[in-house]
Amino acid sequence: MLSIDAARFLGRLAALAQVGRDEQGRLTRLAGSEADGAGRDRVAGWMREAGLDVRVDRIGNLIGLWDPSGTGAAPVMMGSHIDTVIDAGAYDGCTGVLAGLAVIEALREAGQAPRRPLALAAFTNEEGVRYAPDMMGSLVYAGGLPIEAALATVGTDGTVLGTELARIGYAGPEQPGFRRPHAYVELHVEQGPVLEREGIAIGAVEDLQGISWQEVTIEGAANHAGTTPMALRRDAGVAAALLVTWLRERARAGNGRSVATVGRLRLEPDAINVIPARATLTIDLRDPEADRLAAFEADLAGRLDALAREEDVTVAVRRLARFDPVTFDPRLVRAIEAAAQARGLSVRRMTSGAGHDAQMMARLCPAAMIFVPSVGGLSHNPAEHTKEADLVAGADVLLDVVWGLSGA
Repeated sequence: MLSIDAARFLGRLAALAQVGRDEQGRLTRLAGSEADGAGRDRVAGWMREAGLDVRVDRIGNLIGLWDPSGTGAAPVMMGSHIDTVIDAGAYDGCTGVLAGLAVIEALREAGQAPRRPLALAAFTNEEGVRYAPDMMGSLVYAGGLPIEAALATVGTDGTVLGTELARIGYAGPEQPGFRRPHAYVELHVEQGPVLEREGIAIGAVEDLQGISWQEVTIEGAANHAGTTPMALRRDAGVAAALLVTWLRERARAGNGRSVATVGRLRLEPDAINVIPARATLTIDLRDPEADRLAAFEADLAGRLDALAREEDVTVAVRRLARFDPVTFDPRLVRAIEAAAQARGLSVRRMTSGAGHDAQMMARLCPAAMIFVPSVGGLSHNPAEHTKEADLVAGADVLLDVVWGLSGA
């Protein structure tokens, strides 16, 4: 069996984790930022060192191509992302990009020329922290969002994505989707506790939760905190708090698979002695079954209507993103299981609770994901960690699956 160069793979992962750290040691590479540009420069340089033809499309997706036979056929694509959340860990997304590079290098250095081209993608704005929706680069690549709309997206800081991509040198000439893949396989850290808890080395991801993102604005009336009787208040802050607690109870009342999160909450005028006139909050709903996700959304709409009446406030809703659940290609899932078993690794099928670029690429071609354990189930956290042996095992399984898909 071939294997990746573990030391080089892990060394690059550690090196990329230093790009975007501030004086306090916090890692942040938001999409379109200078740190994102520096990270892209580093990855593009490694791609070129590996002999790849490096392309950038209009949404900033970084694509490395290896076509030793020169056929121009549809490639087997690997990839993920290198943008991060704020105060991030080192493994989310970056593992899949650098493992894909390690796979191509392992094949080249072993003198193996696949019949089908291989491609490696580092997709733009997977996290969606600065620009919504998340998985934007892969969504545009798969034709699910017009490029003009994506480039015109205004970020949380008032910047425009297209302008920022041009500023950092990654507003490329290629049309998104310029190489339609034959198949797409993504290695990722689990970002959850299942594999570690069960002592399993590899997750063969067979489906992925649906996601609904909404921004809710509640308008009440500012007034004096001391002179306004409780019965006469139109308190947007109280209405927001009631909504947060309702979301938790509604999610808990499900079958254990629905989840709800309020990730941002802002009160205005944000003064200790003033009743809040406005509350703005984001709501993240997820469920692996489309019908249950739709039912949760409908219940939320009903609760917002009731909240407006009960608290004498007005409520406005803006949809930020909405993606149905995804079922990955059964043949690829079986190939991942077989590759893990052939290497003597324990494996189980599982659902991804997080969104990934693979869910967008599944619109274009057969797709699947490989998970490796996350220590403590932590992710989107500076303590995010996956053991080196698990990272390497996942990359070797990726190597075997891609080698089989390449027509060898």
